[in-house]
Amino acid sequence: MAQLQDISRRIASVSNTRKTTKAMEMVAGARLRRAQARIESLRPYAERMIELMQEVARHADTSEKFALLETHEEEKRVGIVMLTGDRGLAGAFNSNILRHGLELHDSILAEGKEVVWVVIGKKGCSTMRFRGHSLSEGIEGITDRPKYTDAAGIAKTIVDMYANYELDKVHLVYNHFKTPMEQVVTDQVVLPMGGEVAEVIAAAEAEGATEGDFIYEPNAAAILNDLLPTYVDTALYRALLESTASEHGARMTAMRSASENAEEMIEHLTLQMNRARQAAITQEILEVVAGAEALA
Repeated sequence: MAQLQDISRRIASVSNTRKTTKAMEMVAGARLRRAQARIESLRPYAERMIELMQEVARHADTSEKFALLETHEEEKRVGIVMLTGDRGLAGAFNSNILRHGLELHDSILAEGKEVVWVVIGKKGCSTMRFRGHSLSEGIEGITDRPKYTDAAGIAKTIVDMYANYELDKVHLVYNHFKTPMEQVVTDQVVLPMGGEVAEVIAAAEAEGATEGDFIYEPNAAAILNDLLPTYVDTALYRALLESTASEHGARMTAMRSASENAEEMIEHLTLQMNRARQAAITQEILEVVAGAEALA
């Protein structure tokens, strides 16, 4: 009888856990849909930003130097901006980012360079401090619903440090969202600027400055110089949104897996309880029959 009560208590406990994981799965799913919608709404803005930079670059005097496009001759200090979550229960979401960030840290140190950490997310900050790393910036409480102003504040810090030669290169490490079950760890060099931005400027330099339909005040080069930090803001904001969607997707998947495991455990425990109950009934029947035979 004691065994039946133990199994019954375990079934009740696992059932309560399943209710919790089911609820967390539903909450994560709702937040994921909102995060995906925010990513979709940002894409036209990012595309328009590139188009605007292309247009301005065509009419700019590209002989001028742009601080955020210049590669520093000597790389002494490298910044790592690492995006993690504020909460756990999201599978390998945080651990994958931390593992990649620490591997990147070790490879930079092996090259004889100094690493400057900018960590976003409570999980990342606590882990890095526990490991004895000093953080230039540790930002918590923004990963559930990041705002553009959050990204702009962080971007201004790293842009100023790069422009003042306090940093010679900046890596952005985050989870890129593909599907709720798949998040790809991405290592993007945001400073000095490369990729499509560098292509825009190179194409403009090849064509040379041309007259356009617009008058730029003070001039096109000055406007382009102001647009470059805004592009860094946008890149960081996009990474924050990607990371948030990845976290919600990973949590939804982890909670669904936990719910399925709980259901399997309940089935197994129910089978055990039925067998124990059947054994107890059989034992009682045998005792009754043995007592009847003893009286006969």
